[in-house]
Amino acid sequence: MTISPDLGAEILRLHHAELWPVGTIAYQLGVHHSTVRRVLAAEGLTPHAYTPVPRPSRVDPYRAFIGETLAKYPTLTASRLYVMVCERGYAGCQRHFRELVAGMRPRPAAQAYLRLRTLPGEQAQVDWAHMGHIEVGRARRPLMAFVMVLSYSRRIYLRFFMDARMDSFLRGHVEAFAAHCGCARILLYDNLKSAVLERVSDAIRFNPTLLRLASHYRFEPRPVAVARGNEKGRVERAINYIRTNFFAARSFTDLADLNDQARRWCDGAACERPWPEDQRMTVGAAFEAERSHLLPLPSYDWVLGERVAVAVGKTPYVRFDLNDYSVPHTHVQRTLAVLADEQRVRIFDGPAELACHARCWDRGQQIEDPAHVQDLVAHKRQARQNRGYDQLAQAAPASAQLLQMAAARGHNLGAITAALLRLLQRYGAQPLQDAILDAIGRGVPHHNAVSLALERAREAAGLPPPIPLILPEHVARRDAPVRPHSLEIYDRHGRRPEHPAQDEAED
Repeated sequence: MTISPDLGAEILRLHHAELWPVGTIAYQLGVHHSTVRRVLAAEGLTPHAYTPVPRPSRVDPYRAFIGETLAKYPTLTASRLYVMVCERGYAGCQRHFRELVAGMRPRPAAQAYLRLRTLPGEQAQVDWAHMGHIEVGRARRPLMAFVMVLSYSRRIYLRFFMDARMDSFLRGHVEAFAAHCGCARILLYDNLKSAVLERVSDAIRFNPTLLRLASHYRFEPRPVAVARGNEKGRVERAINYIRTNFFAARSFTDLADLNDQARRWCDGAACERPWPEDQRMTVGAAFEAERSHLLPLPSYDWVLGERVAVAVGKTPYVRFDLNDYSVPHTHVQRTLAVLADEQRVRIFDGPAELACHARCWDRGQQIEDPAHVQDLVAHKRQARQNRGYDQLAQAAPASAQLLQMAAARGHNLGAITAALLRLLQRYGAQPLQDAILDAIGRGVPHHNAVSLALERAREAAGLPPPIPLILPEHVARRDAPVRPHSLEIYDRHGRRPEHPAQDEAED
């Protein structure tokens, strides 16, 4: 704040002649106390010391003990230190004690870091970033971002996954190498379990799967020192840049849409930003200069996919990633292998592939191959009724309550189940669920009541009668193709003779 010469002179007069303290001068003249101190310091003057004498505190006798303890144990909590001084006679408040300890705790000295520079194609930095959660049906899955940054050009590769498992970690590497058309000689990691299983001082045990990937692509995995995140500052800054420049306020329909947007962003806006080493160049231009220095990719691709062993119980399903996938009934109560990627779940018994399903990212779902179910029903006829119950329970959960009420009244459950299955085929799952709830509310647990409710709902909506997808057996027999007979016999019987008298004589 710049003051006028008159105001500066008045400050000096009040200080010398009236011996006013700094606070009084500032209050009376309407200026800040730092302005008064600056005017006095410019004249080589020291403000009159009117520092109040601190009042005695209950903690004063224990300051030496607190200082010695904190010097020996710098991370000791204030709550534990409060218990220790109370055992020695301290009777003060814990809240005030915490404030005093916060001022007495030794602070670590500020560290200076060198700016790290790398050669083209020499190093890349890898890390995961948690970007919240994504809802898939009833499942709430974490949204994880795999980020790889080339240290020289700052080229970013970004790929989103719904987990941070080892197969996703490896897939991120392989697709990043393909996007960069090469591989850096050194890949720098944090001490995450996908890279480092165990670390004792300088002894490091790498994840063997990552070592196999490094052997395939001929790069050196190198972890940073413990609690030294500055050593991989390029990927840390890239993650912050991704959060603010790409992910903030972004909308997407599903994971594939988000990854497609991320790919366009990496090739577009992320490459067009200025290169930190030379503001006249862009990151994309620096990457083009670095591309030729990267290690060439191998002639054959790395085999991707998560492979786990799963046990099959008495029912022909394997549990994988919160869902059940069907297998042939001949392989129950055995241990099989699952090879899964983002699109498919393949189930093997040794080298033989038993089933291939589209991967479901929801939870609690049954993904079935109709052939598996039909083979089981054909093999075990008594399973048909239970299969009907299961199909109804999945399509219309209220059917279980309806069948319980029907059983209490002595109705034929098999006939009701068969009728409800026919209604399910004709009307669909949600209309059947609403009709069953209507029948339960009316206290009539019978399929006729359900059928009546469906017809009322159809008429109220002005819809035409539904056409059954499967004709009844007697209708199918009636509509079977008939082989037409020759009509010549009718022509022969209806022909009139040209000479009737001659015909009578012959007879």
